[in-house]
Amino acid sequence: MIVIALFVSSGKIKPPGNSQRQETAFTNITPAEFDAILKTKDPFVVDVHIPEQEHLPGTDAFIPYNEVSHRISEFPKDKHAEIIVYCRTDSMSQKAAQILAEEGYTNVKNLKGGVQAYQQSHQKVEITPSLQQLGTVIYGEIAKTEFTLRNNTATPLDVVQISTSCFCTKAELEKTQLDPYESTTIKVSFNPAVHKDDTDLGEVERTIYIDTNNSNFRRLTVSIQATVIKPR
Repeated sequence: MIVIALFVSSGKIKPPGNSQRQETAFTNITPAEFDAILKTKDPFVVDVHIPEQEHLPGTDAFIPYNEVSHRISEFPKDKHAEIIVYCRTDSMSQKAAQILAEEGYTNVKNLKGGVQAYQQSHQKVEITPSLQQLGTVIYGEIAKTEFTLRNNTATPLDVVQISTSCFCTKAELEKTQLDPYESTTIKVSFNPAVHKDDTDLGEVERTIYIDTNNSNFRRLTVSIQATVIKPR
């Protein structure tokens, strides 16, 4: 009688050859690494969460994770392009990253922990951008622009007061009460002729002030800049 013994160190019998499916690689990154990449590079950032959520800064596209394989043409044609995918917690984005890697993309990154991890690491109240350039404004015309107020904290936020450095500038909030991680729009208008003199001619900068009930972010400020000229 011939006895053939088969010893497998893993405790599982693996068939010979390379018949098992090989896992395709992608890289997990932290929120801090995500921020660092966006500061120095221009990756293709995709929100793959369903249902659609409020996107993180720098997002280029929204493609649900279960549609990635069917919408691959919407991704960069360069297979070496840097692609970052994210969802709310990172369960969906891991699947999307795997699909992209299997499609031949070699520089795929998954935001570990997703939007929840990003929010936890960015606990703050902020207005973006910090400065809006209005360019050349004709005296007698009204220039308009917008800012975004974001409550990126785990507690509700109340705007106590909104004011400006000059009554030539008006600012209005779409909402004065924000839930955790909610944002709203600040609409700003600038009327250089409001004084009916030459006070607002030339290079002008005006400031918008937002006062809140958050003790760590009592007052936030942003500015507008313009070059005011009179028509000939």
